[in-house]
Amino acid sequence: MKKMLFIMNPVAGQKKANRALPDILLLFSQAGYEVITYMTDGPGSATKAAQTWGNQVDLVVCCGGDGTMNETVTGLLRAGSKTPIGYIPAGTTNDFASSLKLSGNVLQAAKDILEGEPVPLDVGRFGDRYFSYVASFGAFTKASYLIPQNIKNALGHTAYVLGGISELSQIHKEPIRMEIDGQVIEDDFLFGAICNSTSIGGILSLDPKHVDMGDGLFEVLLVRSARSLEEIGECIRAVQSQVYNCAMITFRTAKTVKIFASPEMPWTLDGEREDGHAEILVENLHHAISLVRRAEG
Repeated sequence: MKKMLFIMNPVAGQKKANRALPDILLLFSQAGYEVITYMTDGPGSATKAAQTWGNQVDLVVCCGGDGTMNETVTGLLRAGSKTPIGYIPAGTTNDFASSLKLSGNVLQAAKDILEGEPVPLDVGRFGDRYFSYVASFGAFTKASYLIPQNIKNALGHTAYVLGGISELSQIHKEPIRMEIDGQVIEDDFLFGAICNSTSIGGILSLDPKHVDMGDGLFEVLLVRSARSLEEIGECIRAVQSQVYNCAMITFRTAKTVKIFASPEMPWTLDGEREDGHAEILVENLHHAISLVRRAEG
């Protein structure tokens, strides 16, 4: 009999997956899986579970938000496991799932895993940590980890938007030097994202035509401080049109990014806080994981 590790965050999102849990487990059991069910109980527990059992099962399924998915991926990579991953998105924003066009209906997402095939995807390495879809700094990035879970559960995606708006009065520019595949960019930036996703915090989005989550490259989006009202207008239009060709915005693709910044400047990795670094290397790990997804169409 095939074995599955089912990792679930019972407090993710608005706890919408909890009610469907018996039906999800029944689906997997009827498909011939012996299911090891693990409920997370705090930060790091999904990583521990994936690292412990990842090499002992045929499939790992993560049910939770992007943070739980990040921990699951981290555990498998630390274990050196090539076990395929299935993702049932049950978080508040689900940027990673949105980029992959995974179903927002948890039961349908479970069915899609059973009917899907493993697809190789890239993963980012940020120093000694990993990220599935984004490493970001500056404006709006703190909202994801500062808003309490009970507020996220009550307000859903609105909590992120409100949290982002509340940061506007606190935005300040960060002097940063970046080496993007050897090209040096240095300026004062309000926001930056090194990503492998079409959605960032549910607030910013990239054109899907420019994002291939398995091409070995990151999309790097940087927004510097404005030097005129005209530049602000250009920036707003660029964000709305997803055509990032204005003076305030730098848009590049890269395999490696080396960053020199204030060690006091925090980052977020897949929505979870990461302390600042004076110098950090970000690398694209090409086809580091296999994610089970149903073919489109």
